[in-house]
Amino acid sequence: MKQENQASKIQPADRLASVSEYYFSRKLKEVARMNAEGQDVISLGIGSPDMPPSEKTISRLCEEARNPNGHGYMPYVGIPELRQGFADWYQKWYGVELNPQTEIQPLIGSKEGILHVTLAFVNPGEQVLVPNPGYPTYTSLSKILGAEVVYYDLKEENGWMPDFEQLEQMDMSRVKLMWTNYPHMPTGTNATPELYERLVRLAKEKDIVIVNDNPYSFILNDHPLSILSVPGAKDCCIEFNSMSKAHNMPGWRIGMLASNADFISWVLKVKSNIDSGMFRAMQLAAATALEAESDWYEGNNANYRRRRALAGEIMQALGCTYDEKQVGMFLWGRIPDSYADVEELTERVLHEAKVFITPGFIFGSNGKRFIRISLCCKDERLKEALERIKTLK
Repeated sequence: MKQENQASKIQPADRLASVSEYYFSRKLKEVARMNAEGQDVISLGIGSPDMPPSEKTISRLCEEARNPNGHGYMPYVGIPELRQGFADWYQKWYGVELNPQTEIQPLIGSKEGILHVTLAFVNPGEQVLVPNPGYPTYTSLSKILGAEVVYYDLKEENGWMPDFEQLEQMDMSRVKLMWTNYPHMPTGTNATPELYERLVRLAKEKDIVIVNDNPYSFILNDHPLSILSVPGAKDCCIEFNSMSKAHNMPGWRIGMLASNADFISWVLKVKSNIDSGMFRAMQLAAATALEAESDWYEGNNANYRRRRALAGEIMQALGCTYDEKQVGMFLWGRIPDSYADVEELTERVLHEAKVFITPGFIFGSNGKRFIRISLCCKDERLKEALERIKTLK
């Protein structure tokens, strides 16, 4: 006899009610469906570098992958060669001295670092400060882990910088972490020594930890800066960095964080209970990538400069305005007042011009009148996107 299907009584954990599926996960399904139907959508959405790592990096990976003794579990702290590579890189480009044994923790991408740091520092019910606009994962992971998210405003009229007067007046007795991200995504606002100095001072005054996410400092930026260059910053700051952007290695999932030895040990206590070390060949290849000289970064930036010019033409074709001083691998622009909201523009561009552009509201309410264009797209496709958009009536 056929049994009727009964509704399952199993329910997801309550924590999932506080978050939704990542916007890009959901939207790229729609783009994939449109492409499957033959609509040929040009994606200017995600910042996934489309250029390869250096040839030396790839050769090192292949060479080390053939080593029959290099396929076992690796140390949770990362291999010495990679830790030393990060330390040398920070010294050379940021002028920051780090102890490779105790002040650096390699990560399986910076995104996992957000999870590990939150678990290591924040108890359920305690607060974290998150920029608006800012990287959505700061919010979603904080909520999943039971932290209370408190947004601090970044506004165009303030150059997308924190309002320190407002922050200094806030009650931060329950705040544990403040997430910052300079050079800033999505707005492209660059870091300055004065900004980092004020953040360190705020951290010490309020007894909080500043976590600066710093993956964009080599993209269209002549003067990379680290918050750890500020005297005393290691006492109260953590900095993330990544191989994804400046070295064209997003799929490799290799990042790092740097701070004082105590903070590193707390993060390691979490990390060692969640994952294992990265493949040895990848770590050695990453160490090779970190040896790049200025010509490598300049070659990358030559491509991004051409693309940036095309993205600027797309902004102009859409009637958007933008700050010429932006750095990083995106272009952020304000939409015309004639549109009721940003999705009216981005949905029109997607379905009429078959070009996917990111609406700024996904980064927070202060992005609701902005769009973001990724420069991670071949010149020819950017040119085609421009021509398609020019035909919109």
